Amino acid sequence: MIGYHFSKFDPNQQGKTKFEQLLDLFMQLLTYTSGDVSEALNWMNQLDKNYDLTNDEYGMGDFIDELKEKGYIEENQLNGEIKITPKTEQGIRKRSLEEIFGKLKKTKQGNHQTFKPGQGDEINPETRPFQFGDMLEQIDFTSSIRNAQINHGIDSFTMREDDLEIRETDFKTQTSTVLMIDISHSMILYGEDRITPAKKVAMALGELITTKYPKDTLDIVVFGNDAWPIELKDIPYLNVGPYHTNTVAGLELAMDILRRRKNPNKQIFMITDGKPTCLKIGKRYYKNSFGIDRKIMNRCMNLAAQCKKLKIPITTFMIATDPYLQRFVKEFTEMNHGKAFFASLDNLGAFIFSDFESGKRKTVY
Repeated sequence: MIGYHFSKFDPNQQGKTKFEQLLDLFMQLLTYTSGDVSEALNWMNQLDKNYDLTNDEYGMGDFIDELKEKGYIEENQLNGEIKITPKTEQGIRKRSLEEIFGKLKKTKQGNHQTFKPGQGDEINPETRPFQFGDMLEQIDFTSSIRNAQINHGIDSFTMREDDLEIRETDFKTQTSTVLMIDISHSMILYGEDRITPAKKVAMALGELITTKYPKDTLDIVVFGNDAWPIELKDIPYLNVGPYHTNTVAGLELAMDILRRRKNPNKQIFMITDGKPTCLKIGKRYYKNSFGIDRKIMNRCMNLAAQCKKLKIPITTFMIATDPYLQRFVKEFTEMNHGKAFFASLDNLGAFIFSDFESGKRKTVY
């Protein structure tokens, strides 16, 4: 029957259907369970038992069926394993972006403005007199014709070089960013889940760049005993391992990635909660978890100096407050001339977003 369905107004629902409400929770839980659908659904059943998420008309079984029908999860017919789909992976990234950064509209061009006058993408309202070397495309003919009429009269129209005005344009730079995420064991120690906020930030930053700054590039590097790149779609499945913290390996890989990028503006964001404790020398791992090891620290400082020479600033987001760790970060930052933030888990995303948006790098020639 075609028509309208009226129901009692519930201010807590904010116009969302029961499926949409449960989907928001399901997406959040998938981040905590590293993409494990079965574990996330078990959590939802437990929450439903304690807080009555469903009712007699719409149960958890209905929600699971609708997840399958709408393409959020798929079941392997051979072994019964349930996995999330690419649609869900993108949905998690979008929700992370909305949670941390707010809703951002998609654009078709890079949008890091440098406010450096010259040929560029964005028209500047300011004008200036014509100078030798200015191109024809830069001439503001409306202003120039008005000047000619004022200077020479309307009856005998003449335009001279002094009448010409140039409309400035601002460059919109492109930036290549490498986001380094510490996945050492300490990211889940001491009763704090530090890896989940880091994953949310990575997904939100990836969604931000692909929607608002599509000309930019973002590479994700994870580092423990070793370092390796991961794809944006792999972040929900990221887990902490029984690793030490090989910051040197992460920096070396990040530098290698940025060397191959053609964008003139490059930067490294590093999320970590501890000091470097590991080096790989040949096939052997050199490890020391007790305090700051001078041998490991010197290698880190050398890489910070190399990045400075290559004009690659490193912004470190330290999610730990130990005084000796802060001293290390301060020395590391001074060596690179980068930035450091000592961020708590609840404002990590705000710090990274603010730095990414406000640090619109100037074009390097």
